[in-house]
Amino acid sequence: MGLNLDDPVWDATTFTKNRDRLLEAEVAKEFQMRVVKQAREQGWTSDEHFTVDGTLLEAWASLKSFQPKDKEKKDTCPPDDPGNPTVNFHGEKRSNQTHESKSDPEALLARKGKGKEAKLSYSGNLLMENRHGLIVDSRVWEATGTAERYAALDMLEHVPGRGRVTVGGDKGYDTAEFVSECRHLGMTPHTSQNAGRRGGSAIDSRTTRQAGYALSQKKRKRIEECFGWLKTIALLRKLRHRGALKVDWIFSLACAAYNLVRMRNLMAATVLAQ
Repeated sequence: MGLNLDDPVWDATTFTKNRDRLLEAEVAKEFQMRVVKQAREQGWTSDEHFTVDGTLLEAWASLKSFQPKDKEKKDTCPPDDPGNPTVNFHGEKRSNQTHESKSDPEALLARKGKGKEAKLSYSGNLLMENRHGLIVDSRVWEATGTAERYAALDMLEHVPGRGRVTVGGDKGYDTAEFVSECRHLGMTPHTSQNAGRRGGSAIDSRTTRQAGYALSQKKRKRIEECFGWLKTIALLRKLRHRGALKVDWIFSLACAAYNLVRMRNLMAATVLAQ
């Protein structure tokens, strides 16, 4: 902030009010879009080939705060530790339908896969262009089982231009509904085939036999680099904000920062090439 140790500091409420103004004006999203615009003007982004994916962002809430929604206040014995009481979850069935976090009600219990530990989380979703792996859009939604697909469709609807584009994705996007909606938007879905899906894959050989499909499958793996940077360098593996609005705000800023780092490297490579 450029302040010396003995300089007067503004009142905390002033900072809070300014933060609320930034949230309401969606400044983070606007900043992210302007960074993408600069990359597009430099010719660093593709307007034909994209990849979608999502990841779980661990919420700033503990499992102890995940309590029954209809829990009544009853006279009970005082806890052994008021600040961090002992809680026994053994034998208790908990789900998002019957329970919610008292510290972050918008965070939902979710797991990455079978056998994985369930945690209170948000769903962080990215739309990446395949030329240089830049993030062109992002969304933070509640961590439901369909959040990744619906968030992807929401981002794809805002892809500029009317030309035919391809959309790569993992097996989680290989559903009849997602494939149908992509085609309705004039986009060719290049999702990985889910052989174990009931009814078979929604992608047939008319798509997979094309050379572009194999290229999309190769390029889509670069989106993991984006998530890796966001979770480690941008410190989003464990969130420090509560509520979808604030989480989406910091997620958008982090995506813009990732793009700026990539653009710096691309600019340096361009200078060396000249």
